[in-house]
Amino acid sequence: MKSPLAQKPETATPAAPRPIASFIRFVIFGGGVGVLSSFAVPLLARTMSWAVANAIITVASTLLCTELHARFTFAEGRGAGWREHWQSAGSASASYLATGAAVYVLHLVQPSPAMLTEQILYLSASGLAGIGRFTILRLYVFAGRRTRIARSLAQHGPAALPLPTGTRHSARTSWANDSQPQLAA
Repeated sequence: MKSPLAQKPETATPAAPRPIASFIRFVIFGGGVGVLSSFAVPLLARTMSWAVANAIITVASTLLCTELHARFTFAEGRGAGWREHWQSAGSASASYLATGAAVYVLHLVQPSPAMLTEQILYLSASGLAGIGRFTILRLYVFAGRRTRIARSLAQHGPAALPLPTGTRHSARTSWANDSQPQLAA
């Protein structure tokens, strides 16, 4: 018999929140960091060029958003790993290119657009890019852990689930009405 003190602490993986709840969190965290970033870029641009300041703030805000999305938006329960950071950076880069292309096309069509027109177009492109980014993060970047758990369950059965800290493992687990819970894919 093993000593309970010798066991590694184990954690259960929380279920993914519903898409609407995730999207609301995505808008709150991503939008909040975006607003803070919009104030940080001009402040930093006082000491260096605007392009460099924008690049630094973009990298920092992408790292922060990825951590927030991993911990809270998609209910992963822990911070993002290298894979999630790289994939999130890729989706942020695609969003950056999409919004930049939209503004570039506007300037081709109308060389001197009104500031309001430019802002409306930029915010519309950002909104559409954000919906695409949310979809990529939810279905691809942060879905990997849930997929790996489901695969492990299919291969090894319910014993593959990690036990919450402080629980004992018995040879047979009793379920109400002799039914066993099913993992939703």
